[in-house]
Amino acid sequence: MTAPPPCPLVVAIANRKGGSGKTTTAVNLAVEWAMRGQRTVLIDLDTQGHAGLGVGLRRRPDPARTVHALFRDGPRARPETLARPTMVENLRLIPADPLFDYGTASRDPGVLRAFLRGPDAPECDWVILDTPPTRDVLLTGALIAAHAVVVPFMPQPLALLGIRQLARVFHDVATGYEQDLRTLALLPVMIDLRLRMHREIMDAVERMFGPGLLLEGIHGSVRLAEAFGLGVPIRRHAPGNRAVEDFRLLADALDGRLRGGRLQTGPDATTYLETPTPPLPHADGSDAPAS
Repeated sequence: MTAPPPCPLVVAIANRKGGSGKTTTAVNLAVEWAMRGQRTVLIDLDTQGHAGLGVGLRRRPDPARTVHALFRDGPRARPETLARPTMVENLRLIPADPLFDYGTASRDPGVLRAFLRGPDAPECDWVILDTPPTRDVLLTGALIAAHAVVVPFMPQPLALLGIRQLARVFHDVATGYEQDLRTLALLPVMIDLRLRMHREIMDAVERMFGPGLLLEGIHGSVRLAEAFGLGVPIRRHAPGNRAVEDFRLLADALDGRLRGGRLQTGPDATTYLETPTPPLPHADGSDAPAS
């Protein structure tokens, strides 16, 4: 009897706050692993479909060949047809359906996990999930399917509130569903350590959630936005840009956490959910560069 293919490692990129750099992170992390020779699948769960744009998909996909077909069509879906090649070798995309009707969706949040653990799952080493910001069956399903959850956040005063909202969802999923979660990690993006506010927000996040959860971060660069607008990853658009090295370090960090066999979630979820939010930095003077 033929043994089933090994289960890929699944990373969900999630934040309840929109505009937090989720899709940029998902696309460029997926590209980083693919360009290392790791077979990678990027799944776009957000009906805006921006992850597909980030790897050059311009046409509206056939709804039957999107990830949302799994939630809409159930047993009638053809999961073996979903993953399509991209401009990057070793990277395939399962796109979003921008016309997906949530009213027709399955209420079973375990649909995606069953697909990625089942016989029709794409053979790969890594799966990256770009998630929607709303708390619905798609976000819950992504967390149930994931081994790791990465929460990108811009170091701004409202970031702590967005992180706490996602941490609560993470806790609810970790304690209420069958899942394989191993790590929660917080990723500051668009950072400029010359700015006092950025340093203060990152310090506040570290105090609130503990140093074990905070990753090194992605430095801000106009090149990232340019690359996305052109539909190419940063490694293709500006290979010498500092963000390229940042995504390399991010991939190394997640690889170490997930392949190291150690559960790394920082403090117990109930601890950081009940911890009062630290005072937010004042706007006056908080954006002054370090002297």
